[in-house]
Amino acid sequence: MTREPGSPHSGVRPSGRLGPLGRRLFAAFAVVALASVALLTAAALFGTDRGLSSAHQADRQRTADRVAAAAADAYRAGGDWSTADLSAARSLAAGAGAVLTVRNADDGTISGPSGAESRDEHGVPGSGQGHHGQGMGSGPGANALVVVDGRTVGSVHLAFSAGSGTAGLSVAWGWVAAAAVGALALALGVSWFVTRRLTAPVVRVAATARALAAGDRSARARIDAPGELGDLARAFDAMADDVGHAEQARHRLAADVAHELRTPLASLQAGLEELRDGYTEPAPDRLASLHDQALRLGRIVDDLGKLAEAESARLSLHLAEVDLTALAEAAVAERGAELRTAGLTVHTVSSPASLPVRADADRLHQALGNLLSNTARHCRPGDTVTVTTSATPTEALVEVADTGPGIPADELPHVFDRLWRGARARAGGGSGIGLAVVKELVTAHGGTVTAVCGPGGGTRMTLRLPRPAPQGSRLGPGSVTEPRVASRANTPRGI
Repeated sequence: MTREPGSPHSGVRPSGRLGPLGRRLFAAFAVVALASVALLTAAALFGTDRGLSSAHQADRQRTADRVAAAAADAYRAGGDWSTADLSAARSLAAGAGAVLTVRNADDGTISGPSGAESRDEHGVPGSGQGHHGQGMGSGPGANALVVVDGRTVGSVHLAFSAGSGTAGLSVAWGWVAAAAVGALALALGVSWFVTRRLTAPVVRVAATARALAAGDRSARARIDAPGELGDLARAFDAMADDVGHAEQARHRLAADVAHELRTPLASLQAGLEELRDGYTEPAPDRLASLHDQALRLGRIVDDLGKLAEAESARLSLHLAEVDLTALAEAAVAERGAELRTAGLTVHTVSSPASLPVRADADRLHQALGNLLSNTARHCRPGDTVTVTTSATPTEALVEVADTGPGIPADELPHVFDRLWRGARARAGGGSGIGLAVVKELVTAHGGTVTAVCGPGGGTRMTLRLPRPAPQGSRLGPGSVTEPRVASRANTPRGI
């Protein structure tokens, strides 16, 4: 029964805390959020300040222009500054909250903050120099020229109070500060959520790994996370499954080896004890039976050694360009006596006649020999075996097809498993190692081996190896290579 990680029996107890990695990630996210919010807040405050200041100054300038226009009308109506009625201009200035100062063309003050006119020493209005800024507010101001009939006759100056226009700025700053606080809170919340989403699968996988190391082989992460984290969790669970299967295979291997060795050893022990104690005579048939048991024991040990050697073949391959067709023919010739003794008729079909592959000739010869020996062991006298070499643009193939009884459908997926002994293997006395050696050797070459059976019997085992890049692929553009003519293509031969 499979137990869920985090259950009391799974050994996986994921913590609700972030852990060291989560704390570092959250701290990094928080620093980035703080820096971003602070920068954006400062930029917003600065931009708002400048924008509002520019808007207020534009409003002041428009007010000054209107006051200058009113002063020009008054000048035009009175004929000069001494008779001009500036009440309309003062009303406009007062309505804008500003203090009005009117000067003539000679920069003499006509109307100051108090509304009194300045006169020179002769009593002429506006002939004397006024005091600039006297009685005016200390805040921002605006100036405009008084133009009458295209002639500049004076100027106006509006002095606004120091707090003029700050109300809107205070409101804007309040909104910006509130938005900054909200953005910071949102950023920290999202950072916490993202950190949990990122670290929770890692923490779960780490807890599952500790549980596996502690011996709980049922512990699995089982995380449905998006992207690479989900891939990591699924890959880890697949690895845990493989570890469990490998451990079960080791247990089965130990049990199968013990079982396979126990039978001949028990027979040898019993027979030798009978001979030692004098219960039987050392007759030739009895000695032959004991010799057969010794041979069986030796064959099992030899097969186990070959399997261990094949599993490490990837580290000891001596690769070179070899002719797969010639290798297949040599393997058939070597196993010819064994095949004929089993009463089989063997044919070879080579197409093309020469099929170069990059492989270790000895290891590949061993794999082909095991295939043929397996066929000889399980076919019936009178059956036919056909060995075919062929090629595709990317693969080189060797097929060993027979007309034997075939393999049951439920056993077919396991024929290349180590120590798998189906019904026909047990009947034929096989150890269940020969085909496992074939698979290991072919896999070490980067190839595959498969087995299929027809509905009426017969088995076809296909060995596939990658072909080297054609010679023409290394030539320059426009190069042409002539195809090699197979003089022995599709030529059946029998032994």
